[in-house]
Amino acid sequence: MPPFAQQGLNADINVTPMIDVLLVLLVVFILSMQLRSIFPVNVPPPTTARRPAHSSPQVVLELKADGSYAINGASVAPSGLAARLHELTDGGNRKLIFVRAAPKRPYGEVVRAVDIAKGAGWELIGYMP
Repeated sequence: MPPFAQQGLNADINVTPMIDVLLVLLVVFILSMQLRSIFPVNVPPPTTARRPAHSSPQVVLELKADGSYAINGASVAPSGLAARLHELTDGGNRKLIFVRAAPKRPYGEVVRAVDIAKGAGWELIGYMP
């Protein structure tokens, strides 16, 4: 009779692989907590009691289907786009602008408009559908 037939069946659950998986997950979670402080995150600044009342809360640069530009619904000539965007930064205090392009507008024109906005002082660009 072979030696393995003498032992019989073993009905115990082998927990060693489960403990290995648990230890790997523990190490992954510990390392992810350490790496959280390394990655930069854009967090809005804390709200202050005083806010400028004259400026609108957001600026939307719109690229219309007919080839024209609009800022917050007001039409702007392509030649005066950079100057108007620079005015709206409030001396560098405002950093976020939203860009909305018509579906048929070429991608290159959207990139060119974003470059103009960055050149005018806007640092954060949000894209709207």
